[in-house]
Amino acid sequence: MRLWPVIALLAGAMAVAGERIPGPIPARVLSVIDGDTLLVRARIWLGQEVETRVRMAGVDAPELAGRCGIERDKARQARAFAIAAIGGGPVVLREIQYGKYAGRVVARVLTADGADLARLLIQRELGHAYQGGKRQGWC
Repeated sequence: MRLWPVIALLAGAMAVAGERIPGPIPARVLSVIDGDTLLVRARIWLGQEVETRVRMAGVDAPELAGRCGIERDKARQARAFAIAAIGGGPVVLREIQYGKYAGRVVARVLTADGADLARLLIQRELGHAYQGGKRQGWC
C-alpha cells in the first residue's frame, strides 16, 4: 500500500479543518432543527448554493430530547423563539468554521434586521453562553 496519497489527503484535510470564512454569507432557513441548529441553503458563489446544518456560535440551547421535562419544555420554547425571530426571512452567516461533527458548520447567525440570534436566545434565558468545553445543565 502506498502511503503518499493518504498522507497528502490528511495534510489537506488538516489545513481545511482550521479554515474560517468571515462572511457575510446570505442564507435561507429551510428548517429550525432546535434552538441552536438550523438547516440552511447558503449562497456561496454566483449561481452556487449549498445546503448545510448550522450550529449557532456562542450559545447552547436545551435539547428537544433532554433529560427532564424542564429541559424539553425550554427546548420547545427556544425552537419556537428561533422560528419567530427568523420570521421566514433570510439570515446572514458570519465567522463560519467547521463544527466538531461532520456535515455541520458553526457560525454566527444574524436575522434579517441584523440581530445575533444566539444573543437573543441568551437574553431570553432560552440558551446559555457557550464557547466550547463542558456545557451547563438544564435540569
